Amino acid sequence: MTTEQRTAGTRRARRGEPRRNPNRVLTLPETLTVKELAQLLDQSDVDVIKQLMRHGIMVSVNQVVDHQVAAVAAAAYGTRTRLAEPAEDTAAITASVGRERDELLRPRPPVVTILGHVDHGKTSLLDYIRNTSVVDKEAGGITQHIGAYQVERDGQPITFLDTPGHAAFTAIRSRGARVTDIAVLVVAADDGIMPQTDEAISHAQAAEVPIVVAINKMDLPGAQPEVVKRQLSERNLLVEDWGGEVIAVPLSAQTGDGVDDLLENLSVLAEIMELKANPDREAAGVIVEATLDRRRGPTATVLVQAGTLHVGDHIVAGAASGRVRAIHDENGAPLDAIRPGSPGVITGLNTTPEAGDILQVMRDDRAARQVANRHGQRAATGNLDTVLTLDSVVKQIDAGDIKELVLVLKADVQGSVEAVVHSLEKLSEGGDVKARVIHAGSGSVSDSDIQLAAASGGIVIAFNVGFEIGAERTAERLGVQVRNYQIIYRLLEDIEQALQGMLEPEFHEVVVGRAEVREIFDGRRGVRIAGCRILDGRIVRQGSVRVMRADQMMTETGIGSLRHFRDEVNQATAGTECGIVLEGFNDYAEGDVIVAYRMERVN
Repeated sequence: MTTEQRTAGTRRARRGEPRRNPNRVLTLPETLTVKELAQLLDQSDVDVIKQLMRHGIMVSVNQVVDHQVAAVAAAAYGTRTRLAEPAEDTAAITASVGRERDELLRPRPPVVTILGHVDHGKTSLLDYIRNTSVVDKEAGGITQHIGAYQVERDGQPITFLDTPGHAAFTAIRSRGARVTDIAVLVVAADDGIMPQTDEAISHAQAAEVPIVVAINKMDLPGAQPEVVKRQLSERNLLVEDWGGEVIAVPLSAQTGDGVDDLLENLSVLAEIMELKANPDREAAGVIVEATLDRRRGPTATVLVQAGTLHVGDHIVAGAASGRVRAIHDENGAPLDAIRPGSPGVITGLNTTPEAGDILQVMRDDRAARQVANRHGQRAATGNLDTVLTLDSVVKQIDAGDIKELVLVLKADVQGSVEAVVHSLEKLSEGGDVKARVIHAGSGSVSDSDIQLAAASGGIVIAFNVGFEIGAERTAERLGVQVRNYQIIYRLLEDIEQALQGMLEPEFHEVVVGRAEVREIFDGRRGVRIAGCRILDGRIVRQGSVRVMRADQMMTETGIGSLRHFRDEVNQATAGTECGIVLEGFNDYAEGDVIVAYRMERVN
């Protein structure tokens, strides 16, 4: 650098002007924080915030900004920018787990999930298998968390998932993760099949995993295993000694009788299934549970499905990212790595992920943060494309994409359940598209019902029943449609029309965002531009809008142009400023509110 250049730079610094590097091209992710942007620009946080303020953009140091805002700041320093190539999405990576070449695959342990009715001895069985005292540590002897544990049978490891119920098991599956190879259904011999047992069967069958029945509490005087087998046969689970294919093992989790037989059957079944994975690729797995530890920070139990997870790997799991700082087994012993089919507890994430989030090793910390930010934005805005309604099923039927309509049915009494199921079966006779009830029961719609429908791509039918506490919010969060009926023929009429692709649509309006007109500018050829600030939501260029003046609607039209400064953009979000040109409308006034909306079909 010459003396003149250094002197000019000093003068600019004294005037508060930024240091410039006109030859620099900066590669930026789709989103990043202001602090991260300042580091990439080699500037202080305060300087970058000042530059954005000069352009009317108010931000804080930890605020996430998009590439367009980051480009404005970079331009102030004479730096050009380009958008980084999108990092490989975890969904695509997870799909690649099942596409490994055969010569790269190695045997892995089976993953077994314990399901069943409360107090039928699920955790007691696992407690005996592990020879620990899990039950004594739980409040009231009932499992309060999801745990993953590994035991050995004749030198062969078996991984067990101990869940607080089938809803948690399905919550993981509803997020796109298939973690279970075998489901063990625990049924108390003195109690028989209960409502939660029925739900567990439905969840396991929907997951399309083999079921092994553990008939527990055989040490009690009231044990009646034959009654349990008869009840299973009524639910299309015919055990081997009744001529079927379902393995049923009588046992006692208290005395240990029959537990070895169960483990032996699990080992044989796993051997027949020939479970394999590639241990030499970058690791991919599923978060089984996660918690915030006051001493260690966010900790997560992960089940690795392919590859090997090492200490020091850069990882992303949902909206969380970080670097694996330490790995421990279920007993707290340190590990160097987690191989396929095995669980471990990891630390090093920057926030607590959710159960069912896909964990993936990334090439570096920046790539991990980019994917995590994208997942966080999806979670914050909601993914409306995933919502399944009866109308969307009709479209898929018309397109030939699906051949069955998956339903979860809840009714007021068992008699109503049987009547509706029977009628739905008759509707499906002889048709190309069938209605399949994957679970039917009496009582209010529960969280478990919503989770099952979400995981199976189904719809909940509520006949003369309401919601349990929290279930309605779960349905909204997961995008599951619950259709309520009081008259059976209307229920059947809607389902029949859906199967025939004839359902008449209903629409309702959803407000996407609002913008207030602050200034009005004259453009070319008599076009007037509304200088606006987005009050809430977002304004999308392709969307429909109406102009409101006080309580009077001035017009309904579309957006001809949407600009952020001089750049044409696809959308503008809350808190930002933009210029809007409407199609066929010029009569703006300061204080007008432009309301963006879309019409949604509700059936």
